[in-house]
Amino acid sequence: MLRCKPLLNSLVKKSEMKQSSPTQYELNVNLLKKTLPEGPGVYSFVDPSGRVIYVGKAKNIRKRVLSYLGPKPESSSKTGRMMKKADGLDFILTSTEQEAFILESNLIKRFMPRYNIILRDDKQYPCLRLDISERFPRLAIVRKIKKDGALYFGPFSSANAMRSTKRIIDRVFKLRKCKSQRLQQRERPCLNFQMNRCLAPCSHEIPAQEYNEIVKQVRLFLEGRNPELIARLKKDMDEAAAHLDFEVAAGIRDQISALRKTIERQHVVSPRLENQDVIGLAQNGELHQVVILFIRRGYLTGTRSFLFKDRSALPSEVMEAFLKQYYSREVFMPQSILISEPIKDLISIRTWLCDFAAKNIIIHRPQRGEKKKLVAMAMANAENLLVGHQEAQREDLMATAKSVLGLSRTPRHIEGVDISNLQGGLAVGTVVSFVEGEPHRQAYRNFRMKMSGGIDDYGMMAEMVERRIAKGALPDLFLVDGGKGHLAVVRRVIDRQMRLLSKESLIINSKKAFPIPEVISIAKPDENRHEQRDKIYLSGRKNPLILKADHPVLLLMMRIRDEAHRRAVMYHRRLRGKILTRSDLNSIPGIGKKKKRNLLMFFKDIDAISKASIEGLKQVPGISNTLAETIVSYFRERG
Repeated sequence: MLRCKPLLNSLVKKSEMKQSSPTQYELNVNLLKKTLPEGPGVYSFVDPSGRVIYVGKAKNIRKRVLSYLGPKPESSSKTGRMMKKADGLDFILTSTEQEAFILESNLIKRFMPRYNIILRDDKQYPCLRLDISERFPRLAIVRKIKKDGALYFGPFSSANAMRSTKRIIDRVFKLRKCKSQRLQQRERPCLNFQMNRCLAPCSHEIPAQEYNEIVKQVRLFLEGRNPELIARLKKDMDEAAAHLDFEVAAGIRDQISALRKTIERQHVVSPRLENQDVIGLAQNGELHQVVILFIRRGYLTGTRSFLFKDRSALPSEVMEAFLKQYYSREVFMPQSILISEPIKDLISIRTWLCDFAAKNIIIHRPQRGEKKKLVAMAMANAENLLVGHQEAQREDLMATAKSVLGLSRTPRHIEGVDISNLQGGLAVGTVVSFVEGEPHRQAYRNFRMKMSGGIDDYGMMAEMVERRIAKGALPDLFLVDGGKGHLAVVRRVIDRQMRLLSKESLIINSKKAFPIPEVISIAKPDENRHEQRDKIYLSGRKNPLILKADHPVLLLMMRIRDEAHRRAVMYHRRLRGKILTRSDLNSIPGIGKKKKRNLLMFFKDIDAISKASIEGLKQVPGISNTLAETIVSYFRERG
């Protein structure tokens, strides 16, 4: 890839066209014609502050960018508003159009441009994974689909539905239930063997053919080939009865009965037994509701909905943006994707998806027949969700927050910051991001504090905010977990860092000025003063702002604060657990990698090991009496 410098001020603003002479206009256009390449790539428009406001992909960058300099669009249109804001252009060349798709998606996630249609739902839906390359495969719940040769079934739009399916499989079939990926040998089988729900390959010699037959049955069930599965089970039942093995025949009969009850609850929507994603879109003003139906082997397994807000976007633009952003993630790729709206870049997107999934993918907008009915079903679901939607209330909430908190601009992008430490040691910081009042988890950040010297909340908060500002793409508002002192510290850091950034930017462009993020802090009530409500501290105000307990702005700030605190505590615990495990067990003579793993698998964590007796430690494979005494002495000396 080739990265080119921004072409600042070479792009003619639409608002200046009437004032510019034809000669000057032609000079600017000619400059762009000479400078812009004709290959595929990604381009982005930036505003006077340097913030990216739009990211686009093009087969031919020169042709696509020059199209913005054609006839003047209406000032009320999205393109017209964007070109009024645009002050510069940046572009990146790619070797193929497929690379441009991936780069465009990554840049949109990174910068969240104002004039792009952005998919903010980054949840990974659960799937069931069956690795048939293992000697004794097990069924596991995962949220990421990898190209590792295993079989993935899903996605399940509901975790409850997925667990219900797994419970049925666990009850009917006898796959091993061990949580460990590699089979660990045991002296005695677990309770699942006693309940006749597992063959216990961990402690019994199980013929590979017998176990593989069960794996095939589970695969048939998850693929929706239930008639074929029941026919095979009936054949096995008849054979068992013919050999007078009535106990085995009765067990298979119970399996068939349980499967039939499950099948009766499923709804067939496609007699062709295909894997399909059906995407329907409904529009109401500036709101666009997308619903995707997951059809697996002809059965409707779940649904998901996504809401976009763009007052001037066309339905076809929303559909195209959804396809590119949703399928750029690690999601299950069906053979067929049905859409309700036509898209311009259909061939390029289909080619990209085929390369990405390493299989043939069909994207189709049906006009008649069974597939048209499926699309109509998805559109009906989207329309029902759109009626009475709460998005208007969210917009009102942002406007209310601006007014109540006395902010200079609407806080559409808020970041909450918090720190966590244990008596000043192993301090960490966390930044959580909320866009339009909802979490944007892709922008969450963790920081491990570099400063040392004991407990210094102000110093650690200042360090974290300074490092966060250095990463760029700043929010409209920082929310600090703390009181007036924390607010003052963060305010000073922001002012200092923004002055430095402004000085650097003046060297490049005298018109460039970075928007300064605003900052507030929120503190919990002081019980010693008999306070009952959280307090919000504002810059330039002596006393805190006290809102009603059910005030929507206070509830939003508390939600962001609690999310930042939760993230910081979880990151601190995870980091502390790794460090404690590494420092303590590695310091004990005679404990290597294998024995350390056995100890942690047996006792689960370092605290349990430190409290274990000599007799308890000797139960761990590889731990002798002498080594057990050494472990107990080590933790006893450390208190």
